[in-house]
Amino acid sequence: MRSSRRHPLLVPALLCAFAVLAARPTEASDTGGDSGLGAEVARLYADAAVATRQYEAGRREADAQRARAQRFEALLDQRRAEIAVLHEDLGRIARAQYRDGGGMPVTAQIILARSPDELMRGQHVFSRTNLAVNNAIDKSRRAEARLAADQEKASTAWRDLDRRNTELAVLKKDIEEKLEEARARLQGRADASVAAGSCRGAVRLDQPETHFATRWVAPVETYELSASYGSGGERWARRHTGQDFAVPIGTPVRAVGEGRVVRVSCGGPFGIEIVLEHAGGYYTQYAHLAAVAVDQGERVSTGQWVGQSGTTGNSTGPHLHFEVRVTPESGSAVDPSSWLAAREVNLG
Repeated sequence: MRSSRRHPLLVPALLCAFAVLAARPTEASDTGGDSGLGAEVARLYADAAVATRQYEAGRREADAQRARAQRFEALLDQRRAEIAVLHEDLGRIARAQYRDGGGMPVTAQIILARSPDELMRGQHVFSRTNLAVNNAIDKSRRAEARLAADQEKASTAWRDLDRRNTELAVLKKDIEEKLEEARARLQGRADASVAAGSCRGAVRLDQPETHFATRWVAPVETYELSASYGSGGERWARRHTGQDFAVPIGTPVRAVGEGRVVRVSCGGPFGIEIVLEHAGGYYTQYAHLAAVAVDQGERVSTGQWVGQSGTTGNSTGPHLHFEVRVTPESGSAVDPSSWLAAREVNLG
């Protein structure tokens, strides 16, 4: 069963910022170094997240503005229908007045009236009715004019938002294309490292500011769970020894807790891998990476980026293979989901 967890990203919401992001140079293609390429991929991930977030916000705003324009249109239709009814009422009153003598000249009405009071009452009733209907029509027309102006404003705002969102979609696509190309180059260099059996060195990434409320976190921020601990498969001699997180190539991989890097290797079935030692005699492994961001012997803190995901070694697609062990070596793994859950990290 596949499961996913999504975490919100806090990003600015300015269209001009995306124009800057789309135009930013790709330093790694110039330097040719792993460090520059890995940093480029990490930066493009952040840029793509910003673009996606702003695109989605713009789309929701455009949908809301479109709904407002449609509501104004419905109100206009209702107001027009009310005015039509008022016109019809005025017509009926005029016809009734004509049949009752209201349409006769004033001289004839004076002659035929049975008394001055009857004449005055008839004239007064007709005048009041006529004035009330006219006032109602004028009021409705003014309201219709206001609604029409509001509807035009809403429609204009909706068209502007739609145009802006189209521009954002183009910028978003451009960033994603750059990211896909950078991912392919990063994975290509990782494969070369694995083939040579030698890591190229740590990719020093710009670490994000993090303030975790707990001592432990999941190894990646956004993911889908794939192969779980103990599951069977043709690729494993016995049973799967870890938890797989399906993530794209270049995704930043985090230390689940503070500890020390005890192994960085670039060959064998795990491809590029890192093993961390934690307090209490436990070790965590991060395998099938495309790049490492730490050196052996280095101390790491909770949530620190220690590498970038890939598909090196015995891997059929981009993912992070995560293990928890009681020794640094293979064959001593425990269920990582239960281990993390005991530390208040639930892989939903």
